[in-house]
Amino acid sequence: MNLFKIIDQLAEVDADVLGRFDSRRAIFSSLGTAAKRSALAATPLFLGALFQKAYAGTTATAVEVLQYALALELFEQDFYGKVKASALYTAASAADKAAVDQIKKHEDSHVTLLKGAISGMGATPVSGVTFKAAVFATLTTFKTGPAATSQLGIAQLLEDTGVRAYKGRAGELLGTDLLTVALQIHSVEARHASKIRTMRGQLAWVNPGDDLATHPVYTSGVTAGSNPGQFGLAVPAYTTASPVENNTTQSGVPITTGLGTTYSASDAAAAYDEYLQVAEVLDNSRAGGLIGA
Repeated sequence: MNLFKIIDQLAEVDADVLGRFDSRRAIFSSLGTAAKRSALAATPLFLGALFQKAYAGTTATAVEVLQYALALELFEQDFYGKVKASALYTAASAADKAAVDQIKKHEDSHVTLLKGAISGMGATPVSGVTFKAAVFATLTTFKTGPAATSQLGIAQLLEDTGVRAYKGRAGELLGTDLLTVALQIHSVEARHASKIRTMRGQLAWVNPGDDLATHPVYTSGVTAGSNPGQFGLAVPAYTTASPVENNTTQSGVPITTGLGTTYSASDAAAAYDEYLQVAEVLDNSRAGGLIGA
């Protein structure tokens, strides 16, 4: 993919295109070596972020990205609050309760930071994003039994979704200080996911062989029941599905090729964590179906 050829073609229909990109030189200079720039410029996510920044009227603002992140954090904060108030939590082991307590503290801190950042940019933070009480009532165990009916089973789904959600929007913050903030939160969410998985006796990383592997959280695309516009969140246009978690090709490279017979497709897929777009995260088959009073 020739980035400069693309820009030249755009110039034929938009005489101001070079001026648009000129103000974004910092994006390229911050990438380091020419090899890194070439590799990143060949990826759809990078190109998408670059064009969105050049054509600001067609992209989300930094505030909209932060509002989305805050909605996710409020959702998780409320979920863990409900867990801590439940009889199942009371009967859990001291170690498990300590882990949930710490994760809840992290979510509280994330909410405080994002609210402050959004208010500091002159906007009103989103509110009222809660885990649906009727669904929570169906969670009949703390961490044993069917994964979809245990509190920690749902926690795993939420944390894995959060990790993919942050990754899905990081590109929109390129060239801003807010990218650092988002990545700081993203890495902690990944640690939460790993901890919850370990507590449940699953592998610490996403893999096609665990007990929730067939849940829609780990697939991509949007179903007919999608309702992505909740809480006034700005939802970027949805086009093609994000990569699925059992993807074995990265940046056009088939990972299984050359690894040898000791590596399975599952091994290759588990070495990479895929992103999700906003519409996919808020689809009713995933987080969207769990949000509500």
